[in-house]
Amino acid sequence: MKITVITGSPHRKGTSALLADEFIRGAKEAGHEVYRFDAAFEELHPCLGCDKCGMGSAPCVWKDGMEKLNPHMADADMVVLVTPLYYFTVSAQLKTVIDRFYANTYKFTGGKKSILMATAFDSNEWTMQALTGYYKTLAGYMQWEDAGMILAAGCGSRSGIEHSEFPQKAYDMGKNL
Repeated sequence: MKITVITGSPHRKGTSALLADEFIRGAKEAGHEVYRFDAAFEELHPCLGCDKCGMGSAPCVWKDGMEKLNPHMADADMVVLVTPLYYFTVSAQLKTVIDRFYANTYKFTGGKKSILMATAFDSNEWTMQALTGYYKTLAGYMQWEDAGMILAAGCGSRSGIEHSEFPQKAYDMGKNL
């Protein structure tokens, strides 16, 4: 299986980066091909809504990091979105990537599975509610089959998540695909 993992954290050794690392380790051990795109460390521009792309009939006006990601997204059997929870949704870095899907909507729609992995400092019962609603809406619109979520609430620090069950869950999720 070809898996594209898109991370949205500006922290290379942060909590969500650990989940991505462990998922990728498990997926590679299971023999899957994994491409990782760390949005926070790429030059990316926001969608201008200019419609010059025509939702994929022409290239996006921006020539940036999305040119590296787009072929992997088009070929992926699975898309894994990994983010810290910032004000109850995905990070701005990941949101920029998702908004830029617009230029390739038809190439990215259908025939894929998707996973959401997120970390949050708070552990209230409603902490991940808006994020999961957003993810389900995105997956539904893109006609992706939801293959699961890891919602690491109460994991606001690297040491906190390292001593939780979530890294193992991420590894197991990748290994058991």
